[in-house]
Amino acid sequence: MTKLFPTSTAGSLPKPSWLAQPEQLWSPWRLEGEALIAGKNDALRVTLQEQEKSGIDIVSDGEQTRQHFVTTFIENLSGVDFENKKTVRIRNRYDASVPGIVGPVSRQKPVFIDDAKFLRAQTDRPIKWALPGPMTMVDTLYDDYYKDRKTLAFEFAKALNEEAKELEAAGVNIIQFDEPAFNVFLDEVNEWGIEALEKACEGLKCETAVHICYGYGIKANTDWKKTLGEEWRHYEKTFPAIQKSSIDIISLECHNGRVPFEVLALLKGKKVMVGAIDVATPEIETAEDVAATIREALKYVDADKLYPCTNCGMAPLSRDVARGKLAALAAGADIVREEVSA
Repeated sequence: MTKLFPTSTAGSLPKPSWLAQPEQLWSPWRLEGEALIAGKNDALRVTLQEQEKSGIDIVSDGEQTRQHFVTTFIENLSGVDFENKKTVRIRNRYDASVPGIVGPVSRQKPVFIDDAKFLRAQTDRPIKWALPGPMTMVDTLYDDYYKDRKTLAFEFAKALNEEAKELEAAGVNIIQFDEPAFNVFLDEVNEWGIEALEKACEGLKCETAVHICYGYGIKANTDWKKTLGEEWRHYEKTFPAIQKSSIDIISLECHNGRVPFEVLALLKGKKVMVGAIDVATPEIETAEDVAATIREALKYVDADKLYPCTNCGMAPLSRDVARGKLAALAAGADIVREEVSA
């Protein structure tokens, strides 16, 4: 976009209480059948209105139509067994009961296309749509079939590419791949993770983004972050390869984190979605808090390539808190926009 510092969200936004249990991941739906379809559409309208009213420039679906950013896509693939789940360690951090790969993986039908078309019809603003990244998908289940993480990742990449091309045709402007696993499996990121991600983006003409985050503000993630030391410098190991990749935009957690801002210089030439909203606390940032994060990032990112954003998704937060944070994000961007323009 031509607007300086266009604002966006990294992922999920809280669901209305009539659609699903609020402030909870994997929350079961409270509606069924046609009522659920209508309820999801109503939730899309609501979350769009809240983004637009808050001043968000690049809007999203807020993941209103899915229970989880990874599993909803996986549910629509062949070769996946959801009946006989097993407990695995997710990103070396916490245990979860997950489905398994029991046969060849392939996309059987469009997953989010109707939702994307519906959202596109409701707004003239640019739309960003998030999909799970191949490496994170691999890390969110157990594999009894391929028994090789790289092979499975490339099969997922093929399915993601099919979905992404249809999302592009539906009018989506930016397709984002969520890769929290990129913060954990650093060697694999360089060995095959970026390559698998580029396979998922193959042939797309719209902009592509990768969201590399430290996860939702849940206890397992916040406890893990406490073990990472005073400075989180591991980006120095993966950013050089990411900078050389074909991905257009890199989305990162920056506010209240311990990533030295100078590592952003390793992404020179890329657009950067700078996380200026902490999703791990209900405390609402001030506009000046957001502006301070943007100013620091501007030391290393060109102004025309800096997109203020949230650190991650806000599904576990209350709707009031999320609205306040979105308004602060937009107001903080306005402050720096005026400073730079002057």
